[in-house]
Amino acid sequence: MIGALTEQAAQRFGAATAVIAGDEQLTFADVNARTASFAGGLQAIGVDVGQRVVLHLPNGWRWIVAYYAIARLGAVVVPANFLLSPEEVAYITANSQAAAVISTTERCAAIADKLTGSSAPSLIATGPARAGMTSFEDVLQGPPAPVRPRLPADLLAIGYTSGTTGRPKGAMLSNRAVLMSAALTATMHQRQEREVVVSALPLPHVYGNIVMHCAFLCGMTLVVMERFQADVALQLIARFRATLFEGVPTMYYYLLNEPALFQTDLSSLRRCTVGGQTMPSSTIAAVEAAFGCPLLELWGMTEVAGPAISHSPHLPKRHGAIGLPFPGMEARVVDIDDAETEVPTGEPGELLVRGPLVTDGYFDDPDATRAAFAAGGWLRTGDVVCRDADGYLFVLDRKKDMIITAGYNVYPAELEQVIAQHPAVAMAAVAAVHDAAKGELAKAFVVLTPGAVLSADELIDHCRGSLASYKVPRLVEFVDDLPKTSTGKILRRALRNTPAPPEDCLQS
Repeated sequence: MIGALTEQAAQRFGAATAVIAGDEQLTFADVNARTASFAGGLQAIGVDVGQRVVLHLPNGWRWIVAYYAIARLGAVVVPANFLLSPEEVAYITANSQAAAVISTTERCAAIADKLTGSSAPSLIATGPARAGMTSFEDVLQGPPAPVRPRLPADLLAIGYTSGTTGRPKGAMLSNRAVLMSAALTATMHQRQEREVVVSALPLPHVYGNIVMHCAFLCGMTLVVMERFQADVALQLIARFRATLFEGVPTMYYYLLNEPALFQTDLSSLRRCTVGGQTMPSSTIAAVEAAFGCPLLELWGMTEVAGPAISHSPHLPKRHGAIGLPFPGMEARVVDIDDAETEVPTGEPGELLVRGPLVTDGYFDDPDATRAAFAAGGWLRTGDVVCRDADGYLFVLDRKKDMIITAGYNVYPAELEQVIAQHPAVAMAAVAAVHDAAKGELAKAFVVLTPGAVLSADELIDHCRGSLASYKVPRLVEFVDDLPKTSTGKILRRALRNTPAPPEDCLQS
């Protein structure tokens, strides 16, 4: 199980480099030794099997050691992205009934101030420990703890959703789900011992989490960035001769526009991966040309513990598709309003999935759990997709992002694909704005490539060549950047119903 992963990796790969984080380099043996000691320190302050521990640290070796130490004890990891506010982390802490919180000194204090109630969790701080806190370094000096045996069905982690429709919900993920997602991802992507992967994906996110597990499963070196910076990412790929880079679409947009891109030696790369959001086919082709390797699209979500659908180097390419379901995972495409009715090949519908990677439900929330599943144990993903004759799945959009204009369904991702094909466009997002006559209209928010000049009229004419008339965006706004979630996804809901500025928009 996951709690034994660092010990098994130490036995297999020993002195090989496991983690590079800033100036720190740790072997597999180093990581395992620190994990065992940190687990012993947690045990000494009262953390026990089944108890929840909130892990709220930036990317780095401490996050990795703390994660595996919690799992080693048979406790439950509750990852919280470091970009979340203290109020958001306090909610997660209270909702998960956590016994401990691991964070920086300042964050621990701020989280504690936001908590109400009598059951205060233990606070473990990476900086100087204040009153009521325990130092991370002191916990790290604990007596080495053995691996607590766990069953595949035992709860490993509670991954909180992004909360785009209200308070986040805690998806319960078993050891089986997380380990299988990592093993199947490693298999589908042909990950191998002594490879080097560079990643700035947040480790608390299921995608970044699986990248970490794959490295320990396969004996790969993980070069983990605390935060994404395009120039630094390129430097790390060249310096450590990375064979794999993993990111979300926005990272690749910034890399393509980084001046140092074509002066950097990227010849070591064998493939890259992209997930978290749809990516225009034209951008995928541009990345492959610039990086000199395949870009493998994948799909996953918190509720399936990581990737569950993906491309593979040994399968035919389908640019714009998310790939094929992992072995053991089933997928159905059903009518958006009727989960019992499958739609024909090529028609849009909601993606339902079933299999060993799927969550056991939402923590302490039976109503949300019931609402998330259709009959037969099928998880409603909320993604609108279509399937081609070969079984490849294409994400059209999030069900909640769908725009209804004069009774027609318009999927923002489809429009974004077309807009991104214009050479002057660096990034684009499409969201709904209210219209008295048609209900909603599609509005495009566009970031131009440096130095490019483009008018709203020209962009709309470009769209008319590829889209049905009812799909063509009626409004265009040129912006310097787009709002994003803490994991780098473009946040369309922050754009909905934004008033159009008179100079930068065109009504057509």
